[in-house]
Amino acid sequence: MFVVNPIFGEEVKAEKVKKTEEIPEVIVTATRVEIPVEVAPASVNVVTKKKIELKAPKTIDEALNDVFGVFIRRGKGLMDTLFAITLRGIPEQKRTLILMDGVILNNPYTGSVKMGGYYPEDLERIEVVKGPFSSLYGGYAMGGVVQFITKMPEKREILLKTGYGSSWKRGKAMDDLRRIYISYGDKLFDKLSIFLSYGGQWTNGYPSDFNVQTTKPPTGIIGYKETLTREGKKAYLIGDKGDNTWWDDGITIKAQYEFTKDTKLRLTFMRNRYNYDYDASHTYIFNATTGAPVWGYGRVRENTFLPGGGGRIQNTYSSGFESKLFKDIVMKLNLSYLNVEEDWYITTLSNATRTGCIGSPSACGYVSNTPSEAYMVDIQFSLPIFSNQIITFGGSYRHGHAHTKGKYLRNWRDRESITTLKYESKGKDRTYAVFFQDEIMLLNNLTLYISFRQDWWKTYDGYVNDVGKKGYPIEYPSHSASSFSPKFGLVYKPFESTILRGSIGKAFRPPTVYELYRTWTSTATGITYAGNPYLDPETVISWDIGVEQKLWKGARVSLTYFENYMRDLIYRKTVNATYQELVNVGKAESRGVEFEFEQKLDKWLRFFTNFTYTDSEIKENKAKPETVGKRLTYTPLWMANIGLEFEKSKFQAFLIGRYVDKWYVNDDNSDKVKNVYGSYDEYFVVDGRISYQVSKFAKLSFEVDNIFNRKYYQYYKAPERQWFLEFSLKF
Repeated sequence: MFVVNPIFGEEVKAEKVKKTEEIPEVIVTATRVEIPVEVAPASVNVVTKKKIELKAPKTIDEALNDVFGVFIRRGKGLMDTLFAITLRGIPEQKRTLILMDGVILNNPYTGSVKMGGYYPEDLERIEVVKGPFSSLYGGYAMGGVVQFITKMPEKREILLKTGYGSSWKRGKAMDDLRRIYISYGDKLFDKLSIFLSYGGQWTNGYPSDFNVQTTKPPTGIIGYKETLTREGKKAYLIGDKGDNTWWDDGITIKAQYEFTKDTKLRLTFMRNRYNYDYDASHTYIFNATTGAPVWGYGRVRENTFLPGGGGRIQNTYSSGFESKLFKDIVMKLNLSYLNVEEDWYITTLSNATRTGCIGSPSACGYVSNTPSEAYMVDIQFSLPIFSNQIITFGGSYRHGHAHTKGKYLRNWRDRESITTLKYESKGKDRTYAVFFQDEIMLLNNLTLYISFRQDWWKTYDGYVNDVGKKGYPIEYPSHSASSFSPKFGLVYKPFESTILRGSIGKAFRPPTVYELYRTWTSTATGITYAGNPYLDPETVISWDIGVEQKLWKGARVSLTYFENYMRDLIYRKTVNATYQELVNVGKAESRGVEFEFEQKLDKWLRFFTNFTYTDSEIKENKAKPETVGKRLTYTPLWMANIGLEFEKSKFQAFLIGRYVDKWYVNDDNSDKVKNVYGSYDEYFVVDGRISYQVSKFAKLSFEVDNIFNRKYYQYYKAPERQWFLEFSLKF
């Protein structure tokens, strides 16, 4: 499941390239070979290196937050580990494929992606391809594919960046954000290219997590505030969990050797780390008589003020080899190994205190860690046949493994103070696949794309042990499934200024190790939450039709309509009062419109606006019939952007307003209340940045996020207004 690295791509076919002095923008993700964006058989967006440098995002996903049809979930800035990129109203990260130079970043344990430790300065461009793409990439690609493509300089290039920023009013956004980045790239002896980089960022954070209880403090306790849960139940705000601190860093080492003009080898190593924690928590409640702070009452214990920290260490090893065989056949071989050394978090239990623990360690806290790994091999051949076709075909293999262990802690503040095993679960999966694509130029202005892929998927070695609970340990049998994923696309250019495109295809997502084998029993309720080793893959059939039209000079408009028909969605079913399990029971549909308009004035000013409308509905859910007719979770009805980009002389600037409608996390859409802790509110925020080229090598920039200081929640309290000042040197 790999994509051709951009430097390995074929030359753009002359008959499809507009013969102007401007170099045509190309994309590789849509077809696995380089083609001009204008003839791609899908709705695509390319975020160029120039655009990334103009926006200077702190995280790689932030470079996409003004792209229509793309929903970025990042509720509390850097510190948000629930990050997600989703496309076309297909909810949750596990249904959108994320690639980094062809390496699948979706975790084999949950299908999620954690972006801590990746740096936008490493990127050459980002490619977004919307719609079903299992026909080329297999699982996860139900909503589409996002590929981050890193750079490989063709000449000596040194970049140094450092910056500092904070909230406009301390405690309201990321305080004391410090950031550094350094990279070196060069091409030696006309054969060997190298690239090295290191980035790091640290923040003291802000209080984004609150202690909200549904039990009212008794008489004699004051200071609490009445509020509501997101479902509308009366609740009480009694404190916050402290400033959410964060640091991450990343190392990239790349080398490429050109044996000949047509034979190249690339090797890459990336190490990405992050760590989050919380400083001293705060109680808002006091004894009315003595004024002493109160940290608990009734069943509300001190541990409710005490969140645990967490972190991850991930290593990526990859290689790409390309060679031209015979006269016209191009072979590409990609190998990679994704190794998550650690992915841990701490949970506090009832005996946890601000200083450590009281009583038994089994009621103090525990640390959960899920190391995982994925091996991937992909081989691809492409060749022209006759005078109007390009055939691309190949095969891939992927093996994933995840192993979770939870261990009790003597002191929840020290994750090394482990005692006995609390729970354990593990499992493996593997996928074999073959794929084929035929690009047929029916006419000089009409191209047909036919592609399909067959995946054979198997999961095995499933095991779970919720220590001390009845019925454990459990060993699960193996399970196999297969999926055939076809796709058809048509691109027609009736006039020089008009492009029409349409496509229809099928995609799938195999269940994750978590969904198959993660079974545990709640001590508090006695309810068992079971995985299901017999789950089948989820599927979607999608179609779209769109038009792109150039208007007057510098003006362009695009419009796309799409529909998605999802089947076998995985839901949690209540079997009885003490047992729930995951089952394939869901059907859902979504349809929507994507629109964009841009106007360029000469080379120094660009205005753009876009919106995405996605109407979604659950059509069938045997596990929970009352959800039928409700909107899909994690799917805003409306999203919109409006912005200006300016570049002239020594100045660069951008100003962008971003709107996201309210969305739901409860499948019955019962979380309707806005502006409370735990809700997912609609918001409109405006961000801006201005930079000045001080000298040939030096640049100074200043930016403000959330300029109008909008206050809203994305479960957590979202960052309010904040600023950042940065200085860079580029040689």
